[in-house]
Amino acid sequence: MREVAVIGTGMTQFGELWGKSIKDIFVEAASGAIKNAGVEHIDSMYVGSMSSGLFVGQEHLGAILADYLGQNPIPSTRVESACASGGAAFRAAYFEVASGASDIVLAGGVEKMTDGADVTDSLATAADQEYEVYQGVTFPGLYAMIANSHMHEYGTTREQLAAIAVKNHKNGANNPNAQFRKPVSLEQVMNSTLVADPLRLLDCSPVSDGGAAVILCSMDVAKKFTDTIVKVKATAQASDTIALHTRKSFTTLNSVTTAAEKAYKMADVTPKDINFAEVHDCFTIAEAVVYEDLGFCEKGCGGP
Repeated sequence: MREVAVIGTGMTQFGELWGKSIKDIFVEAASGAIKNAGVEHIDSMYVGSMSSGLFVGQEHLGAILADYLGQNPIPSTRVESACASGGAAFRAAYFEVASGASDIVLAGGVEKMTDGADVTDSLATAADQEYEVYQGVTFPGLYAMIANSHMHEYGTTREQLAAIAVKNHKNGANNPNAQFRKPVSLEQVMNSTLVADPLRLLDCSPVSDGGAAVILCSMDVAKKFTDTIVKVKATAQASDTIALHTRKSFTTLNSVTTAAEKAYKMADVTPKDINFAEVHDCFTIAEAVVYEDLGFCEKGCGGP
């Protein structure tokens, strides 16, 4: 397969974007990526979006957004994989370029979550409807079970989880596109409203509106547009049982360990070679467990 590079990026502000539709948000991100790349056309596009049908009543999102972006009649596909929808769109675009089917492909992600009245119910569709949602379980409740198990097995403390939130809010304070741009203290996290014991409000991610996009192209094409080439060394994907009660362990994300092993092998690197990682942090305990399952530390040390 061909080598693939990223040559352009675009991103919107994140938060409660009341004055913008899902179309507006995506076009802002996508047009920013196209301009940043300096390309005049794209061959196809992939749009990651978890639940536009429930959030804003809009399905058939791929074609809708291609039209709004002025890219008809290129192929445009909406990709859904819950919180990994944007990453799955990137992976699909990568393989389209690597295979030689297209030279320049846009991959983006967009959500418009704050307009809906039943956001909790919409998000719950990513859980197992029969065994979890029907019983009244929510994602804060599911991750609270993971947190309690981690505390029981490894001695992880509330303070250690709260420190993750403090770090993330500090990073957000330095990011002009972040939804929240104020640092928080350990005490503020520890004393915030209890959501699902032991998780408090500042352990939990909010709902948000926003979008991001990248332009991927083959390496030979990339050299025509930039001298600063970002090569995609690897991409990997895996799955696990959705219902938490069917997993062998509450404190290991098998999909993460499996995908990580594949990605490291493809890129010919080890966890020790990684200098920077941006991991999923829907809840503070999620980030701690992902640290471990990516091999950045031993099991049980993600909190400490």
